[in-house]
Amino acid sequence: MFAVRSILAALVTLTLILPAPAFAVSMMDPFNLPAAMDGGTAKVGDGVAYGDGARNKLDVYAPEQRGTAAPVVFFIYGGGWSRGERGEYEFVGRALASRGFVTVIADYRLYPDVRYPDFLEDGARALRWVQDNIANYGGDPNRLFLAGHSAGAYNAVMQALDPSFRAEFGVTMPILGVAALSGPYDFYPFEYNEVRDVFGEAPSPEGTQPINLITAESPPMYLATGTTDPIVRMQNTESFANRLRAQGVWVTTQYYDGFGHMEPVLAMGAMWRWRMPVLDDMVSFFQRFGAFPSGVPYLAVAPEPPQMLPDSVAPIDQIVSELNQMFQPIEN
Repeated sequence: MFAVRSILAALVTLTLILPAPAFAVSMMDPFNLPAAMDGGTAKVGDGVAYGDGARNKLDVYAPEQRGTAAPVVFFIYGGGWSRGERGEYEFVGRALASRGFVTVIADYRLYPDVRYPDFLEDGARALRWVQDNIANYGGDPNRLFLAGHSAGAYNAVMQALDPSFRAEFGVTMPILGVAALSGPYDFYPFEYNEVRDVFGEAPSPEGTQPINLITAESPPMYLATGTTDPIVRMQNTESFANRLRAQGVWVTTQYYDGFGHMEPVLAMGAMWRWRMPVLDDMVSFFQRFGAFPSGVPYLAVAPEPPQMLPDSVAPIDQIVSELNQMFQPIEN
């Protein structure tokens, strides 16, 4: 109860001291307050360069107590390929670290500075950094999982389905599985400016669509979405999952009833975990495909969801509503 009140007090303080534009940029801040994140974790890499560009930097999170090499999750945030910062998703890095994973969150170039496929090339370049360096941070490059939300879910599944990006940068690590939240996988023709601006100049538009790139060799996938997502409808996940199954690819699907676009990723953090079991579902999927071969994952900490009081839910719901409104539809 005290932790929740502390979080809300800090949130009120933010709204008072930040001017309106700054607060809009920092809308994710309440989920990254120390009291709102998982303990027993450490940020072991901060702004590490994986390339020469200003946005070619990444952060690494890990359990505070590290023994043998841990499985690795490479998480890609969303933002319509036009916005987003790695620091906004510290709560995701620490959530996965609290479950025993070394987690990498990398920035990548955004529209209008770049268009498809430049951000995918950045992802592959960051994966090459992981391949070469993650052992120094306690991670096992042979137990790699990809994860992402929204546009980041698209980026993650594209890394898995189109090997040309990884081949360009000499990435040979196996991808054991992909966890994708609220992702667009079948959005051609490009109906909205959000995607037309980013993908409209691609020489083969159909080749930008994950649903067209599935083969029998595609890695297992965990696909989750809110049933009332207005940005990427749940039918997009359903059609992608059906196509994967038709090719004999393992798929785990989760449809979180009554939730929208941002809620699944926010529920990975300690503040909102009581809303839906996204983190547990994702970790169970990773475990099924070899995250912890011993069968007993190491947990740096197993936090209980914070005790939320009825009068404390409304402010966070309002923030989530405003976050959802920042996005434009991706598919029809």
